[in-house]
Amino acid sequence: MDILKGRKSIRRYTSQPISDSLLNELLETAERASTTGNMQLYSVIVTRSKEGKERLAPCHFNQPMITAAPVVLTFCADFNRFSKWCKQRNASPGYDNFHSFLTAMIDTLLFAQNFCVAAESKGLGICYLGTTTYTADKLVDILELPQLVMPVTTVTVGYPNENPEQPDRLPVASVIHKEKYSDYSDEAIDTIFSYKESLPENLHFVEINNKETLAQIFTDIRYTKKDNEVISEMFKKLLKKQGFC
Repeated sequence: MDILKGRKSIRRYTSQPISDSLLNELLETAERASTTGNMQLYSVIVTRSKEGKERLAPCHFNQPMITAAPVVLTFCADFNRFSKWCKQRNASPGYDNFHSFLTAMIDTLLFAQNFCVAAESKGLGICYLGTTTYTADKLVDILELPQLVMPVTTVTVGYPNENPEQPDRLPVASVIHKEKYSDYSDEAIDTIFSYKESLPENLHFVEINNKETLAQIFTDIRYTKKDNEVISEMFKKLLKKQGFC
């Protein structure tokens, strides 16, 4: 519990390598995650080489931890392996659809999160990269992913070379709904986000970007409607190319 409550993203790593035996142990532990129908609809691409990390770096906006981390893991939703098994056993797989992608994606994220918790329990640091879905089409080509395989998330892992502050979180009561969903009043929204809006670093972001509110940093700069629509169209086309719709 202390590991989970104390966790933080680590973006700087020492040069100490992660042994094959430790990495395999962590991935074995991760495999114990819950999975739909015990199908284990995921795969992970392990990138250790300098050349491999340099190929991946542009897909993650050249964030330094990609090339600095001893290991980069690309977690993929994978119905390819299970479908091939079905075909070889005289069974007809019906997993070339969007629902199957969602099922595999959930399996993949459970597997990835199990890995992260296991890694941190061994003194390693991790950083989750949301950029994976932004450039999924490029990752498919770089990693030579076959049909029915889609990149879902990327995690860098290594021994920490920093001890950053924990990022803020909303009050836990704000995400809990008892028995049914209770929609948020204007007053509740003000209360829930007041701490985040009051943080000096967030006030600074608003000021230097000439915005009125912190929310505008998200809508106008970080996660814009235009960018979201472009990425959505790319992802839908890639799902079709990869055989999921």
